[in-house]
Amino acid sequence: MKSRVSESVIDQVGNTPLLRLAFAEREAPGVELWLKLELTNPGGSVKDRAASRMMLSALDDGRLSSGKILIDSTSGNTGVAYSLFGAALGVPVQLVMPSNVSKARKDIARAFGTEIIFSDPMEGSDGAIRLVQKLVAADPEKFFYPDQYANPDNPGAHYHGTAVEILDAVGDHITHFVAGIGTSGTIIGTSRRLREHQRPIRCVAVEPADAFHGLEGLKHLPSSIVPAIHDKAAYHETFRVQTEAGWDMADRLAEEEALFVGHSTGANVYAALEIAKQLSREGKPGCVVTIACDRADRYFEPMKWDHKSLW
Repeated sequence: MKSRVSESVIDQVGNTPLLRLAFAEREAPGVELWLKLELTNPGGSVKDRAASRMMLSALDDGRLSSGKILIDSTSGNTGVAYSLFGAALGVPVQLVMPSNVSKARKDIARAFGTEIIFSDPMEGSDGAIRLVQKLVAADPEKFFYPDQYANPDNPGAHYHGTAVEILDAVGDHITHFVAGIGTSGTIIGTSRRLREHQRPIRCVAVEPADAFHGLEGLKHLPSSIVPAIHDKAAYHETFRVQTEAGWDMADRLAEEEALFVGHSTGANVYAALEIAKQLSREGKPGCVVTIACDRADRYFEPMKWDHKSLW
């Protein structure tokens, strides 16, 4: 196997590996459970796909012209991707995010020269959306606003990338695809492409069970601003996950599969495993694919020592 060679970090986005989860074999005999490791993208998350496609498309058609600042709202991962690719492309970046986003993601974005504007943490991602729209309306010539929640290149990145890679790997026997709703780009774009396949593939969206939840990056749609790119007709059903279930599964993935992932990944895998168990109970063969959205290290807070060293 040859090493991947490229001219830019942007060329390293995509073609992420699929990993078969061993514990699913024990709990759902006869059903395969695969995890697409989007955390291996150069920016460490699935958001690299949408961010790179939105930026490159805007550079191609002139919306992102010389001297403009890219600005968008983000809970973290898309902001890291914008920052990384902004540095690679020479594009200045400003991000609007809730002030309670993890320090790690703030620090990563700033390391690439990004300016961060904080919104009210009590308003969550919706508050960041409202603030960025206000800033752009006040000076539209200053900014390029990709608007990840409304930009068709967001789901387009998954229609032309994620889904194609999944079909190339397991297209002969995949039965289910499972992904969380944040901007909804991953579930919408991937599902649209998978449902064009000659074999039936059931697509399942994952949402937090409650409006006040701890699954960072996921949206509880009934209580949120619904993204303009969201299309409920793209997938078949919604699976709601409690915060504790997502957190516990993230811990389990670290302990049993040596995968250090965020809680949205935990929610995805929890839902996918429950679907796999149901298929197994019914005696149906299956192949369930879900998404590892990012690594857990970007959720860390600064170390707080519980003792003092004496010298």
